[in-house]
Order: sequence, then structure tokens, then C-alpha cells
Amino acid sequence: MHTLTRPQVDEFQAELDAIRARVMNSLGQADVDHIRKMIALCRASEVGGRALLHFGVGPLSWIAGVLALAHAKILDNMEIGHNVMHGQYDWTGDPALNSQTFEWDIACDGEAWRHSHNVTHHTYTNILGKDRDLGYSLLRMTPEQKWKPRHWLQPLANLMLALGFQYGVGSHDLELGRYKHGAIPKPVFKERLNRFLGKVGKQWFKDYLLFPALALWSAPRVLAGNFAANLIRNLWTYVVIFCGHFTEHVAIYRQEDCLNESRGDWYVRQLAGSSNLTGGRWFHILTGHLSHQIEHHLFPDMPAHRYVEIAPQVQALCRKYGLRYNTGSLFRQYLAVMKRILVNTLPPKVAVA
Repeated sequence: MHTLTRPQVDEFQAELDAIRARVMNSLGQADVDHIRKMIALCRASEVGGRALLHFGVGPLSWIAGVLALAHAKILDNMEIGHNVMHGQYDWTGDPALNSQTFEWDIACDGEAWRHSHNVTHHTYTNILGKDRDLGYSLLRMTPEQKWKPRHWLQPLANLMLALGFQYGVGSHDLELGRYKHGAIPKPVFKERLNRFLGKVGKQWFKDYLLFPALALWSAPRVLAGNFAANLIRNLWTYVVIFCGHFTEHVAIYRQEDCLNESRGDWYVRQLAGSSNLTGGRWFHILTGHLSHQIEHHLFPDMPAHRYVEIAPQVQALCRKYGLRYNTGSLFRQYLAVMKRILVNTLPPKVAVA
């Protein structure tokens, strides 16, 4: 990637700040209508999916119910929960859209996520030793991470993380490694653990006890349907998140690289540490507009549906300053992710560029 001079970094910052200001100064009813439409669609899809699972007959209605419920869970997780909890709609003053009180339908406590994601990840994006989203403290994603024998099992660990992604995200703020080394006091860890287990318990009670029990003789059908819908949501969110952070050309930083970082430097790091996905309107909605991960990392508190609008402007700036704008199809980007995972499975003396 081209290295910018200090004046160029400052100019790049000013031009991005101007893009942000234009959008944030234009927020209004259309943005409120969008998120409320998504919430209404999510609720309708959940009601329809659960009705098909509870009262449908035969495999086709079961499949339709699973897909409708998975669709609702994906919308709740991605386009609604993720974006609302980023504070993208705090300006509305609507209590239902308050980032500090919103809770979503996954086994990840909202308060824990706001800390591990909004504060830690978005501040220290792709900085080794700072950003715990870098391989989720489980996967080795760069040769600069120390190789350990457990990394031979990295492809299997990656698969398990994908299947249970909501639990990987939910347990992230526990910081087990730091607790093991005495960096987190036991009372603090216990409070985090209780919060995590409490949220998992609520989710399991709802999906695997309450709704199956309400279905009476259709309980096995509902139980299996809820499990399948959660699995689909886990796999989808895993693929979208990994394609936004771990493609082949995404940059990894050392802590010393980011000393005395200006906002312009932070912009450059967010750009270099993120990648986008190409697709149509509904594809972008189902990713929570994290198909525009670059724009999201530049402007995390901007309503995400506006990223489509500003993406060409960001691309134009990248061409102007000679910076890489990493984008591609879901298939191509995920192949790049898998290449990175597999290459870094090998010990340093075996791995080749």
C-alpha cells in the first residue's frame, strides 16, 4: 500500500470528515423510516417462521419456517442490533433505538459487546495485542502471532467457531487468557461470566424450552427448527464478519506502528484493516451493511444504510491517494479468508508466502 506523507494524511482526514459531516447533517425521517421498517419486517418474519414451525405440516413448511426465522434472527443481529448498539440512531431520542439499553436475540450480552466491540475493536482495529477480534483469541491470522502446536487444529477451530459464532462473540469479553495470567481480578471475571451465562440461559430457555413446550406435540419439530435457524444465523454472521476483517490483503499492525496516531492515521488504519463485499440491496441489508465494512470502520456511528451512498466517494478518495480499496464477491473474499487461515496454520519455518 502507498505510504502517505503527513500533509496527505491530513488532507485525507479532512476529505473523509467532510463526507461524514454531509451525511450526519442530513439525517432525518428517511433514516428513521428505514430502521423502523427493518424492525417491523424482523417481527413479521419471526411470527411467520414460528407459526410455520408450530402449526405447519410436512418438511416444506418446516424448511420455510426455518428460513423465515433465520431471516428474522439475521435482521435482528445485523441490520438492527449491531447498528443500533453502535449508536447510529441515538440522535432520534427513541428509547427503542437507544444504543445503551438495546438488547438483541443472541447469546451475547449487549453490555459486554458494547465494550469488546465498540470500545476495544473499533479503537484498536487489527493491532496485535490490542484487538482481540484479531482471530478471536483462537486463530493465528498473521506470521507475527506466535505459532503454537494447537494451531495445527486451526481449521477445526475455525469450523467450530463458525458453527457456534454467537457463543464466540458472547464469551469474547471474558478475556480468559488475561484472567489465567492474573490480569483480571476474580470478582470482575466472575461478574462477566455470570452475565454471559445468564444471557445464554435466557436464549436457551426461549428457543429450546419455552417455544417447544408451547408447541405441545410439535415440540421436536419446533426444537429442531429453532436450532437450525440459530445455526444458519451463526454461519452467516461468521462469514460476513470474517470477510470484512481477514481477507488476504487486510493489514495487521504492531502497537509501535500506531503511536501518536492522528485521526487521519486512524482513518488509514481502518481502511487498510477492512474489506468489503459486492452485492445487491438485500444482500447489503442481510449483512447489516457490513458488506461495506470499510465505510463502517471509518464511520461506525453513521446509519449503516447510508454506506451504499458514500462508498463511491470513499473509493474515489482511495484512487486519489493511491490507497487500496479492498472489495470483491463473497466467494472470492471468503476464499482469501480461508487461504489466510490455512497458511497461518503452519509453523513459521514451513509457511511460505
